[in-house]
Amino acid sequence: MEELGKRAMAGDMRAASRLIRNIEDNIPDTHKAIKHIFPHTGKAHVVGLTGAPGAGKSTITDELIMAIRKKNKTVGVLAVDPTSPFTGGALLGDRIRMLRHAEDPGVFIRSLATRGAMGGLSKAVGDGIHVLDVMGKDVIIVETVGVGQQEVDIINHAHTVIVVLVPGMGDDVQAIKAGLMEIADIFVINKADRDGAKKLYKETKNMIGMGKWTSGWEPPVLMIESVMEPHSFARSVAELYDKIEAHYQHLVDKNILVDRAHRKVVTELNDALKAAILDPVLKKLMADGEMEGMIAKLKTKATDPYSLAEEVAQKYMKDI
Repeated sequence: MEELGKRAMAGDMRAASRLIRNIEDNIPDTHKAIKHIFPHTGKAHVVGLTGAPGAGKSTITDELIMAIRKKNKTVGVLAVDPTSPFTGGALLGDRIRMLRHAEDPGVFIRSLATRGAMGGLSKAVGDGIHVLDVMGKDVIIVETVGVGQQEVDIINHAHTVIVVLVPGMGDDVQAIKAGLMEIADIFVINKADRDGAKKLYKETKNMIGMGKWTSGWEPPVLMIESVMEPHSFARSVAELYDKIEAHYQHLVDKNILVDRAHRKVVTELNDALKAAILDPVLKKLMADGEMEGMIAKLKTKATDPYSLAEEVAQKYMKDI
């Protein structure tokens, strides 16, 4: 596994793809590769895109790649897709959406399945970011599956968070109130040629105006019209990337990157602890048939989940 990590650090795209797949599939000893590459991470600018399904995140990501490449920067993309209930794999394929970048050696795109992860992000995202980071990618885009009000976990992984809204897709402002408002560094109103775009713009600006931005950065609201007008669309997305760069520079100038890095490593430590402590216990319960027995007890109301959890904790974690 360490060899895969070394090859990924050398820019080997096949090795990086295989390593991310192993991370996602929880292949034994994959963590050894992450141990090897971890000291060399932390150089890339991580950008997260979130918003409701159908908001156009993939289309914006596709054009963002072009804008970034025009500035001679390399790009890595992790597209977090819905999970197939049958295979556990991603339902949407990155190569279907972003074929025009397939032959560009400065672009690496990989789809990940949510695997039921809360907040729309799979456990593999954090380590996947590390892999793209050590490959030398200047910018890493994490495009989330988009699960509405719960879609806030991206803040634990990204330096810059973009929330994509679309007029006419329900009460977008309610979604902002429910949590997205707190995590957004940049708002994008996509498909801004639709009816209701100006109203949504005004409402979003009003909400931003009521916020307290202790970091000194007030989230801008950008309007992006239809992709069917390719020139204006490309120009608007290029302006979006200018704002992304400006936000990153603000984080550097105000020494805020340290805070975001702290939040990221706390999340990674929690995930690692769960993998090291909880996962082996769950596997043993499944292998021994104890899990089925506990489920049967719960179905008949013979006990409750909390009592069973306490019993398991006492059995496997005697020092706690």
